[in-house]
Amino acid sequence: MNIVNTKYSLADCPDVITRIRFVTTAGFLLYNELSVSVRGIQAYGTLKSVFVGNTLEETMLHKRNGYLLKVGGVRIMTMKKARLIYNPTSGREEAKRRLASILQRLDEGGIEASCHATTGEGDATREASEAVDRGYDLIIAAGGDGTLYEVINGMAQKENRPPLGIFPLGTTNDFARAMGIPRHWEDYCDMVIRQETRPVDLGLVNDRYFINIAGGGTLTELTYEVPSKLKTMIGQLAYYMKGMEKMTNLAPQELYIRANGQEDIHDEFMLFLIANTNSVGGFEKLAPGATIDDGLFDVIALKKCNLPEMIRLVRLALRGEHLNDKKVIHFQTDYMEVNSPGEVLLNLDGELGGQLPATFRNLPHHIQIFR
Repeated sequence: MNIVNTKYSLADCPDVITRIRFVTTAGFLLYNELSVSVRGIQAYGTLKSVFVGNTLEETMLHKRNGYLLKVGGVRIMTMKKARLIYNPTSGREEAKRRLASILQRLDEGGIEASCHATTGEGDATREASEAVDRGYDLIIAAGGDGTLYEVINGMAQKENRPPLGIFPLGTTNDFARAMGIPRHWEDYCDMVIRQETRPVDLGLVNDRYFINIAGGGTLTELTYEVPSKLKTMIGQLAYYMKGMEKMTNLAPQELYIRANGQEDIHDEFMLFLIANTNSVGGFEKLAPGATIDDGLFDVIALKKCNLPEMIRLVRLALRGEHLNDKKVIHFQTDYMEVNSPGEVLLNLDGELGGQLPATFRNLPHHIQIFR
């Protein structure tokens, strides 16, 4: 048996170094060990080669689809490190069922992912923060809007933020729908493997972040009041049931609103929404002009009204025809302050996010999303 140690370097990229240990017999490769260092990123590949004497006549990569380097005539796959944070109870426990298949497909595409299953409130935030500190190449949130919200809050305050992947495996998946992220996990795996990203804005509310929607008012409370077990059992129907219950107990709240580019507003409102995308609470036309990367929020505030008027406006909102109604205030801004003499709780991406007073700042292109 003959052992050949070979070292290749890429002429136009000297910091790419490959070391291959070939174990050959009778002129044929039986086994090899290969490691690659690309600007500090470790990688590996599997090679099949044919030797004639000590001359390498043919080299081909027995590969999986992914990102390849060509080093000294040898094509090598680089492996990226990912941290996948998933909620095992999201979307009728779909994340837990799909996990093994997702990991296998990512691995076949050159992404080596380690996992963390969330165990309670705030756990995904802590894990995402630690993943950034540990230098992962990408972070993946698998679950619903609540899981995404927590992961964003673990990443957003960091200086060196890796790109974020989002597997929409929750009940509503508002942000994923707005971004056009594929619902089928196989398609989204391939998108992550191809490293297709785009920058998106985030919102900063006092000391918390949101990526899709912020709001206040009685009706906005229903998303975080629906029990997780009920969502797991009956899905979207849980929100409809809670919404019907809330509709009968709606009460206006006095608000003071100050925003860049707008006159000060003081009135009674049923609710206010600050949208970063067009998809809010399952309504895809609630903020039809909202864009995720324009540096602006779309603000919608509903003035005091009775139940029949509310139902009429909901019907208009389903068609995207509500913004010109006299009961609706709509404008765009990058900064806004809201206060109230009463207690008004805040909803951030479907989760309880404190209460008024609050300042809302748009952070343009603050994070990269695989899309």
